[in-house]
Amino acid sequence: MKAAGIWALMGCLITVIEPKVYTRCKLAKIFSRAGLDNYQGFSLGNWICMAYYESHYNTTAQTSLEDGSTDYGIFQINSYTWCRREKLQEKNHCHVACSALITDDLTDAIICAKKIVKETEGMNYWQGWKDHCEGKDLSEWKKGCEVS
Repeated sequence: MKAAGIWALMGCLITVIEPKVYTRCKLAKIFSRAGLDNYQGFSLGNWICMAYYESHYNTTAQTSLEDGSTDYGIFQINSYTWCRREKLQEKNHCHVACSALITDDLTDAIICAKKIVKETEGMNYWQGWKDHCEGKDLSEWKKGCEVS
């Protein structure tokens, strides 16, 4: 009986992160409102395409890498350079906890992605963008979406 009570209590204490998978058009609207369209010369199509190939629009996506770091969120932002994990002191250039990059609120992820594009070689940071989006006609990525 005690064991059942303990398990019930633990179930109440554990926070479950529900994955939020956005649609292409919902992301187009969010990205447009956040000023990503033509940010540093990259069209909205670049951002939508990149997010698809990095995370399939999943806000809770996490990828563990061989070097011990982890890529987080819709943009798969790496913990070694750009965000801070709980007890590890990485570089944290975005001044954000990695856990803030895997929520439905994309504000921190977008701010960090803008910083990455501005401070590195544009969108070349993202392999998914280089492999699938770079140099292509990306107008289809926002086709049929109402963006402001």
